[in-house]
Amino acid sequence: MLTSHLDVPHEGRTFRRGAPGYEERRRATMWNARVPDRYPEVIVQARTERDVVAAVKLARREGLRIGVRSGGHSWAGNHLRDGGLLLDVSGLDEVTIDRKARRATTGPGRAGNELAEMLGRHSLFFPTGHCKGVCVGGYLLQGGFGWHGRALGPACMSVIGLDLVTADGERVYASAEENADLYWAARGSGPGFFCVVTRFHLRVYEKPEVTGFAFQSFPMSRMEDVFRWARAVGPSVPASVELQLVMTRNATGVGGPGIEVFAPVFAGTARETFDALAFMNESALGPSAALKADFIPATLPLLYSAVMHHYPDDHRYAVDNMWTHAPIDDLLPGLRKIAETLPPPPSHVLWLNWAPPPDRPDMAFSVEDDIYIALYAGWRREKDDDLYASWAGDRMREMQPLASGCQLADENLGKRPARFVTSENLARLDRIRGDRDPKHSFHAWMGRP
Repeated sequence: MLTSHLDVPHEGRTFRRGAPGYEERRRATMWNARVPDRYPEVIVQARTERDVVAAVKLARREGLRIGVRSGGHSWAGNHLRDGGLLLDVSGLDEVTIDRKARRATTGPGRAGNELAEMLGRHSLFFPTGHCKGVCVGGYLLQGGFGWHGRALGPACMSVIGLDLVTADGERVYASAEENADLYWAARGSGPGFFCVVTRFHLRVYEKPEVTGFAFQSFPMSRMEDVFRWARAVGPSVPASVELQLVMTRNATGVGGPGIEVFAPVFAGTARETFDALAFMNESALGPSAALKADFIPATLPLLYSAVMHHYPDDHRYAVDNMWTHAPIDDLLPGLRKIAETLPPPPSHVLWLNWAPPPDRPDMAFSVEDDIYIALYAGWRREKDDDLYASWAGDRMREMQPLASGCQLADENLGKRPARFVTSENLARLDRIRGDRDPKHSFHAWMGRP
């Protein structure tokens, strides 16, 4: 078959398995130092939309399924699959901002914290992810639980359009009016999406006038009291506040095992901030806190730094998660087991009071609940894999009867299948995939064919 130069990715950015540079680039596609033993036949580093089209056509010619990587923060390495083509779109990172229209566009390879900084210069805001370095491609496709997300919703709700390359190499635009099936599927299908996004079109917002957080920490001996309190106040926590509990063996202010209560707030005025945090600062638990701060003003970069304390680079990670609305008496036995078996830092447990509204726009994203619980095991040495790699999955498997589903950001589907969209929406995704990608050119979710 004759092919033009437009059908071939830039040869200096295409790496075949076994060729010089391949393994270095394969490993570099993962932020997690625990790189899975899965080996694509070809890795293509795209720099332009034309490179993406060429890579898709190359995969079709060679019968290779496509995996897509934007920032490499998939804990499980969904993009790394055996025998396919790995399309790295981290080089597609151009951003445009229209202050007057409150619109922005971004390539999938732009880090969310960088996008937030760029928007901030124009007094604008977007609910970017909580961790530095997480690129918007995977983040937006899986839903996007980010800063101020309880008020603004999952970030995918603010995606108003997408530039896509389809399974046959065609460039299309998807929105509520054009290619609406792809627009529906893109918002929540995560690593199972069956197109390549080359650009997101976003609705952005006025930057909150006041940002900061309240903080309390408690020794592990107060675990039951703290979780009972968090479950009880959850429904009344204002949408401007993200109530997070972090259980760790090195809690700030405790000097050992404990729970950090972290409450970032995004508000319009100082009075709104004070009122929003009243539930926490007036809590009966407060006087017994090892460390307590009623309010600390903080820029978004400072909030990012606070979060990244729990996610240091150059570590091996294994994670799992669950959504739940179970009563606290049902959850406590599992939480106690988690506390008893919690690996050393930076391993930790995140409890997030979410309390979603009764309605969301019609989109693939469809599973969320009152409480989000995520387990993060982190360690340095490969020889410790047997000690820690199964901890998160084992504990979530034990609590599975209490779960309503999982979030794709912290999924472990290859090891423990879980519900990430409703059954109805999963069937609809499969139907759209059958129409748009009948030859299964793109990898589906791990754990599914």
